[in-house]
Amino acid sequence: RMEAVQQRIAADLRKLGVRQGGVLIVHSSLKSLGQVEGGAETVIRGLLEALGPEGTLLVPALSWEHVTREHPVFDVRSTPSNIGAVAEAFRKRAGTIRSVHPTHSVCGVGALAATLLRDHELDDSPVGPHSPFSSLRAPSLRAQLLMLGCGLHPNTSMHGVEELISPPPPYLYGQPFEYTLVHEDGSAARKTYRTHNFAGVAQRYERLAASLPAGSYARGRVLEADSWLLEVPQMWDTALAEYRKDPIHFVEHVGGEVCH
Repeated sequence: RMEAVQQRIAADLRKLGVRQGGVLIVHSSLKSLGQVEGGAETVIRGLLEALGPEGTLLVPALSWEHVTREHPVFDVRSTPSNIGAVAEAFRKRAGTIRSVHPTHSVCGVGALAATLLRDHELDDSPVGPHSPFSSLRAPSLRAQLLMLGCGLHPNTSMHGVEELISPPPPYLYGQPFEYTLVHEDGSAARKTYRTHNFAGVAQRYERLAASLPAGSYARGRVLEADSWLLEVPQMWDTALAEYRKDPIHFVEHVGGEVCH
């Protein structure tokens, strides 16, 4: 039965437009899919089946709830992610590799995973130019972003777009902070990062839907989950154009001061 559900997930993904042999980054809500025999592992297998053996699957492993000013240590081998069951199950899976970043790491498996994850540690901000999120912008990769039952709101790539804006949006950065990074071999290093802030604003990344050009996205169901599949380069270009028109287009003031 688990295998049948896996195959149905893969079929729904292919119908939505996931490319066999492609590069796919996924945000997900397990509960949105309905009752899934085998849980997160079945979902992961369905994603891998849709991509095929030549594909690359990336899943963010954000850890900002666990790596904090009170506990400023990130261990690439063991720090949990805090964005749901599928992300955490994927992180723990045999063969998964992870980029080195205290709060915005990404896990991956497949043909291009090592290439896309290896330079993340060069950045000093959450979603900088060396992050896997930003690397997927390259048109030659033809990368896709799947929002599996979670709407467009939790789209971490939007932070990468925000970081491209000059000057940056007034809400974006907080105070720099030093973290300890523990690598796969157990070696540790300290590094100072610019942190994100968002004081006094709420993120409204779902507003992107109104601006996406025809042909740059698809929307449909995967099992019971209302899902979006976006072409990554077009998504970045569309969001960047909106930010340049209005740097606070994708946030809403919710009281308190916006820190500069």
